[in-house]
Amino acid sequence: MIIPTLAFLTLTILAYLSVHWIRQWTLRRHILDHPNERSLHSVPTPRGGGLGIVVLVIGTALVFGLVNGFDRQGLVYIAAGILLAWLGWRDDVRSLTPRVRFSVQGLAVILAMLGMGYFKSVTIPLFGELHLGWVGIPITFLWILGLVNAYNFMDGIDGIAGGVALAAGLGWMVLSSTFGGLENSLAFWIALSIAAGSLGFLGHNWPPARIFMGDVASTFLGFSFAVLPLMSARQGGDPLMFGTAILWIFVMDAGLTFLRRLAKRENVFAAHRTHLYQRLVSSGIRPAFVSALFILLTLLGAGLSIAWARGFHSVAPFILIGLPVLWVGLSIYTARRSSTPKG
Repeated sequence: MIIPTLAFLTLTILAYLSVHWIRQWTLRRHILDHPNERSLHSVPTPRGGGLGIVVLVIGTALVFGLVNGFDRQGLVYIAAGILLAWLGWRDDVRSLTPRVRFSVQGLAVILAMLGMGYFKSVTIPLFGELHLGWVGIPITFLWILGLVNAYNFMDGIDGIAGGVALAAGLGWMVLSSTFGGLENSLAFWIALSIAAGSLGFLGHNWPPARIFMGDVASTFLGFSFAVLPLMSARQGGDPLMFGTAILWIFVMDAGLTFLRRLAKRENVFAAHRTHLYQRLVSSGIRPAFVSALFILLTLLGAGLSIAWARGFHSVAPFILIGLPVLWVGLSIYTARRSSTPKG
């Protein structure tokens, strides 16, 4: 535990310092996020600070490969991760069209699947393991592509994306360790570097933020959390369930909002303020409280996943039923709060 602890502290400090340097550089280059109808900030703010997270995570994966030898999973993760980060950085500097973004993202997802395979089964609590067969191919493609964009959609208020990445990274550290039951050294070090990098980034991004994460890191983090369970998929159907349960609050907020807007025939690529976290802030709750709530809900999902991995399958109802019920309750509370006259 000494080496991981020292590595975590070192990466956290490096992340904090690198984001500070990136902030100074983006200010000089006028790489700013200007407020629009989706924004919840009122003044132009530097963006792209998540580049520090990306560099540290990719660097950790490279060091792991140099020490332990590169395998196909590691090489593909590095290549696809760099491609998505590059695309995100280009979008931060100069907005790209949805066609360009999805085309390059699709190539990165295909590259990842060629190197890591696809989900052949998934565990559904209370029902058992479901074998997917060839259906696992489109499911894996949509899972990775969907989470890449869902994480980007959810990066809308100070501290939320970095805070959830910290919580989810800690959860995957435990799950991919011997204690967690899904031992995978590469996944452990990726999760550790994500958690440490996100903690250092939060030193600049916690409300009120001095710099935003940007697409360079939000899409990269979505990709990373999508393929972490894929790296352990050979262990059976549990990893995909863990990946969903840990990020359940992001998956539900982004997914249900997307489907609701699609059903209303709205432009799903246009800026909006209809995500649950946006409506909570619009109802008068401070962004710091909303971000803290989403972090705690992510830790809840991680805790349930760890309990399942340790053999406590009695948590199945809480995963399959409890989390959605909690979402419904939070949605009802938000709707009532939003409809209550202010003053």
